[in-house]
Amino acid sequence: METPTTLVGGAVLAAFGSALLLWCAVELRLRHQLRRRGVPATAQVVADPDSADGTDSSPLLSYAVEPSAGAAPGAVHELRPASVPGGPGRLVLARPRGHTPLRRPVRLAPGAAVQVAYDPRRPDRVVLAAHEELPSLPADLFWALLGTSALAGGLTLLAVALR
Repeated sequence: METPTTLVGGAVLAAFGSALLLWCAVELRLRHQLRRRGVPATAQVVADPDSADGTDSSPLLSYAVEPSAGAAPGAVHELRPASVPGGPGRLVLARPRGHTPLRRPVRLAPGAAVQVAYDPRRPDRVVLAAHEELPSLPADLFWALLGTSALAGGLTLLAVALR
């Protein structure tokens, strides 16, 4: 390859690998913190309102949040409070963070109850509880390996070009 092409290719690969590794680290940390410090709740898997989202493997969860939990305007989709008679707070609809398989597991069918943890400051940030979690290690390793490989390839191309 010519030097300009090698430089550009190396810079692009290094930037992509760095961004991917940063995203992986932030996502893992967020999920870990939510599981440790998040507010535990029981959520119900609800049917997707849009037919286009009906094939989404990440379940749509409905859970009650405490009245003091505030979210950014427009970030949380609320259900009518009358849909939960005697329930404290409000209901939030959100999808959990983290890996979901291509097909939705049977235990996450609409109507199923699952344990979750959510951020009280941003109730739309939710993760499945540790014992409810789908195996995410293979996907997390895949993305980390992809980011590491892209970064290594980019740095190698930059080293060759600058030699």
